[in-house]
Amino acid sequence: MHIPNHMLEGSICSVTAIISAVGVIVAAFFAFRSKNKPIASQFGAVTAFIFAGQMMNFSIQNGTSGHLLGAVLAVTLLGLPFGILSMAVVVTSQCLIFSDGGTAVLGANILNMSLIGSAAAGMFHCIFSKKLKKGSIKYAISLGMVSWMSIMMAALACSIELSLAGTISFLKVVGAMLNTHAIIGIGEAGITVAAYYLFASNIMTVSRKKSVVVPLFSAGIIAVLLSPFASGFPDGLEWVAAKYNFLHESAPTFVTPFSDYAISFISNEVVSTSLAGLSGVVFTFFMAWGVFALVDSFKCKRVKQYC
Repeated sequence: MHIPNHMLEGSICSVTAIISAVGVIVAAFFAFRSKNKPIASQFGAVTAFIFAGQMMNFSIQNGTSGHLLGAVLAVTLLGLPFGILSMAVVVTSQCLIFSDGGTAVLGANILNMSLIGSAAAGMFHCIFSKKLKKGSIKYAISLGMVSWMSIMMAALACSIELSLAGTISFLKVVGAMLNTHAIIGIGEAGITVAAYYLFASNIMTVSRKKSVVVPLFSAGIIAVLLSPFASGFPDGLEWVAAKYNFLHESAPTFVTPFSDYAISFISNEVVSTSLAGLSGVVFTFFMAWGVFALVDSFKCKRVKQYC
């Protein structure tokens, strides 16, 4: 659901950039004042896993693909403010290093995938998680439902932005976006629930310094061994854009050696994708570590955790 530059033009870009900047600053404020915060390696490992997970497009109907969003997983494992920051790091690194999503619309992509996607997870924590026993069937079902909801909320927001930018009418695009992403959301729900039960006990019960191993190792496996075999079909947004003729090929604002999740000077496609994915995992891990260190460097009184 990464929006490229040509799909959004005009004031919608600056408005979403301002909203996203304010949202990330507010998340950072509550993050450094949080009582229960992860350590830097946990934050980096979960962020790196979500980056790797988003490389794994899976095929759905009509030659379309989807991939993990990961907002609910991030918030469930890290808490609401750190989940928002984690998603913002992922979206930003994808844009600046891999030319995935336009730089002019980075604010819109952060708004949709980080802030709005995480809002669904925040509601889950505030409404459901305290009433349900972790590890229970009801907890897993609720987690899956909210994961599905996060995809639908992000798709709806994207539809509104496309309409406000004059790209396509809202009534024309919203049905196609929601129908396509309703199926993608099922995959999101399954991956989120499976990843949560794989990582949760590791993060919450083992030594905090050792809790980085499982998500970071999983990220490396996905990036190196699985990502070269991800579906090549267009994702939900691209498929809808092609259907309604607002998908246009355009060069990114700037080209990096890792554009399109490949290394430009390596001809072997499998090797190129694997090394680009591994580089992305490492880069995202340390970028997240740096963001955590920056947030943690602010010294102020700790208050009750936001949620």
